[in-house]
Amino acid sequence: HVVHLGERDCSIQRRHQKLLEETPSPAVDEKLRKEICRVAVEAVKAVRYRNVGTVEFLLDKDHNFFFMEVNTRIQVEHAITEMVTGIDLIKEQIRIADGQALSFKQQDIKLNGHSIECRINAEDPEKFTPCPGMITKYSAPGGFGVRVDSAMESNMMVVPFYDSMIAKIITHGRDRPEAIARMRRALDEFVIEGIKTTIPLHKRILNDPDFQKGHVSTTFLERFLAS
Repeated sequence: HVVHLGERDCSIQRRHQKLLEETPSPAVDEKLRKEICRVAVEAVKAVRYRNVGTVEFLLDKDHNFFFMEVNTRIQVEHAITEMVTGIDLIKEQIRIADGQALSFKQQDIKLNGHSIECRINAEDPEKFTPCPGMITKYSAPGGFGVRVDSAMESNMMVVPFYDSMIAKIITHGRDRPEAIARMRRALDEFVIEGIKTTIPLHKRILNDPDFQKGHVSTTFLERFLAS
């Protein structure tokens, strides 16, 4: 059987690369959510897809949605879905690969609160040029509702050969304002020295009035940086 785990909003992008993601989407109401998720489930049933995957749609200003693609893999932002559902997606993917049935049904899935993820890249936060080098100090944030996925620590080298993402900060709150507040605190606490990162950029985005109101689109960052 096929189940959905709600939607994610990935509108904050630069050159089609996601920087910040959240769930649920501030642009989607319950009626639209049910329809998008219904279409996603029917699509993967039609092709007999067997795995964890993400069906991606584009949403216009009139709340019409259009199919874009299916990512047949775990995505970077899967953690925010785990935070609001309490389901370990990596574990479920391994179970499916082992030929086991899903351990839950649609009625078992409850979406709880709001979650945000910020991708921390080893880049200049203004010029967006790569910034490899030695991390002289690394101190990750913590506390209730804060999760950090990273392999970095002090005195580790960020090499120039791979993707620039070095960490993900994920926060969870009972609602969007609380998730934002926890993310702002987590970014303030995150210490990475020796290289430049996109932490200052994320702080600016979270303080932006349009972002706080949920007024975002795939052109948000262009307007944001221009201003």
